[in-house]
Amino acid sequence: MSFSELSLSPVLLQSIRERGHRKPTAIQSGAIPLALAGRDLIAIAETGSGKTAAFLLPILHRLHGNRPEGIGALVLAPTRELASQIRHEFDLLARNTGLRAAVIVGGESISRQVREVRAGVQVLVACPGRLIDHLERGTVGLDRIGLLIIDEADRMLDMGFLPQLRRILRTAGKPRQTLMFSATMDSKVERVAREFLSNPASVQVGEIATPPAACRQTIYPVTLESKAPILLHLLSRTEVNSAIVFTRTKSRADRIAKLLIRNRFKAIAIHGGRSQNQRSAALAGFRTGRYAVLVATDVAVRGLDIPDVSHVINFDLPDAPDSYIHRIGRTARIGKSGEALSLVMPEDGLSLQGIERKLDVRLERVKIGRFEALHHAADKPQTIARPPVAHHPTWRARGRNPGFPSRKNNDCVASWR
Repeated sequence: MSFSELSLSPVLLQSIRERGHRKPTAIQSGAIPLALAGRDLIAIAETGSGKTAAFLLPILHRLHGNRPEGIGALVLAPTRELASQIRHEFDLLARNTGLRAAVIVGGESISRQVREVRAGVQVLVACPGRLIDHLERGTVGLDRIGLLIIDEADRMLDMGFLPQLRRILRTAGKPRQTLMFSATMDSKVERVAREFLSNPASVQVGEIATPPAACRQTIYPVTLESKAPILLHLLSRTEVNSAIVFTRTKSRADRIAKLLIRNRFKAIAIHGGRSQNQRSAALAGFRTGRYAVLVATDVAVRGLDIPDVSHVINFDLPDAPDSYIHRIGRTARIGKSGEALSLVMPEDGLSLQGIERKLDVRLERVKIGRFEALHHAADKPQTIARPPVAHHPTWRARGRNPGFPSRKNNDCVASWR
């Protein structure tokens, strides 16, 4: 099937060609005709499958043919990064339509957002929390919304946005068409669909909550002392062109980024503790190649559409199998190849079992010979979490960071590059 068979307007087909797309993905082929027919829709597909264009193209087709007075379509996204990515894709696909979009997210000036909306936009891309702020201030009205999209619905509900989502959906104009896109279909997503969608059609593409087929997955058994040196070793490989390193906490993301910079890697951290300007600059720098390594918490799991990420490295293995799947979905996107490498300590055993049970496969284990001596040299079993200071009073005084080389090992760590 080609895009021309989807009954899209000629100006959109021109934008699609200029965007470099030739054939629709499976989710686009399944969702776009139903959306164009005016049906409410539940669309389930794995990450990186092209869901964003699957809802943007119907929005643009509808509004270009019948331009509304005011905001005609609302796209709800769980994170600032995803909202920004949707806006970026909108600008590329809408370049020949004259339609405009505004983004409403936290961490940015409300007054600037108000000015942008009042300047005249047809599409609003918003995170639920900041949109509620605007609704309470009376600076945004949703009474003319004819098309409402809930993107990454499972992630939005996992983040606790159900109360805000209910309030927004009850405020938005009726009758309207509602499209819900998600990577998984659990009981919470089903409940929201039953509550707010009217006789929805369903599109499900591929195996749900599965890694990209072209992604090679490898487990590296590590100890506390060898974890950071092995990370440096993996990143120094010539085949690593761009990598996202995932951590469990904001503080660890900052420490890893500093470690990488000290060892001459072009790295930057992104997490919920950074301002929106800092997060946007980090993503822009990573996309353009200014930074080769993005160190991230799970705030960046969804919404990053960076086509050429060669490697994802789990410095900290996530507890939930779905989080693992969404993390490694940042590589091997849209049919490209990629690798997912996970550093696994003995205390991560239960989490690894859960991941392998979910995937129904035993992941490949690889040991790096040069680190065997370091593995055996570990003093005793330790955990990655920092114990209470009262039990280890010297840790704070000495500035020791669990999972990182001590000062006496810095020289040898640098030499492993």
